[in-house]
Amino acid sequence: MKEKDVTKVKKFSRFALFSILGLVVLITLMRSFYTVNEQTNAVVTQFGRIIKVNTAGMYFKAPWQSVKKVDMTTHGTGIGYIVSETGQNLTDSDNGIMITSDFNLLNIDFYLEYRASDPVAYLYNSEDPEGVLQNIALANIRTVVSNYTVDEAMTTGKGQIQADIKEAMIKELEERNIGLTVVNITVQDSAPPTEAIIAAFKSVETAKQGADTAMNQAYQYQNQKIPEAEANADAIIQNAEAVKQARISEAEGQVARFNQMYAEYEKYPLITKRRIFYETMEGLLPTTKVIITDGTTQTMLPLDSFSSDINGISYETEGE
Repeated sequence: MKEKDVTKVKKFSRFALFSILGLVVLITLMRSFYTVNEQTNAVVTQFGRIIKVNTAGMYFKAPWQSVKKVDMTTHGTGIGYIVSETGQNLTDSDNGIMITSDFNLLNIDFYLEYRASDPVAYLYNSEDPEGVLQNIALANIRTVVSNYTVDEAMTTGKGQIQADIKEAMIKELEERNIGLTVVNITVQDSAPPTEAIIAAFKSVETAKQGADTAMNQAYQYQNQKIPEAEANADAIIQNAEAVKQARISEAEGQVARFNQMYAEYEKYPLITKRRIFYETMEGLLPTTKVIITDGTTQTMLPLDSFSSDINGISYETEGE
């Protein structure tokens, strides 16, 4: 090979080498820059050691450093039901059937909203943080629902059940430190799990409504009769008080007349006795029927037509 050709080959080799080196450097520099959007955090590590956590922006890292991004937005998942391909919610019999405090079975579904609270803990404190979250949610849901009756879990107790579950989950997630926290949890639906239980539950509800209706009617009757009874009682008391006062007044008058008569008796005993006798006879004789007989009469004939009034006294004589 000629010396001129050798020189050309050497120049080409140098050019290719520098080109490759330049391309490697360019690629390395390009891969050393990374961006973080507002919905994520970036965890930078170096030889397995965490260097820093970056929020939104553009950053530079050394080629030997690695970056892992964590989505910090809110996510949602269903508990107790499975979404079918057609978008319909299907009951998850393994996780959706709960037992209540009054030992009834209840099919209750929840929708859990959660987000990453600590990107480092999310990446390195658990292999499957979402799976741990699912287990924590199920455990706390079963515990809380078991504290309520089936009626409360289906009606008035839903709000308190949601609040109790959220509080218990937040506390346990803080203890586990898997980098996730609960944003909200809501009851989607709650119903008895089988048709037979649904029918029994409806019967119980109907009976309760009937009991409530009967109780309301009883209270209405009570509210109607009590005022009437109180009014009658007041009238009886008033009448009794009136009779009492009349009797007392009459007794006091008789006592006053007796005292007055006794005072006269002390002054004129004989005259007072006669006056009392005459007044008594005057009151008795007008209503007295007098029959005169010799004691041997066998038959008594009415002689009212022959009676005559003498000094206000009616005498009737009957004989054989």
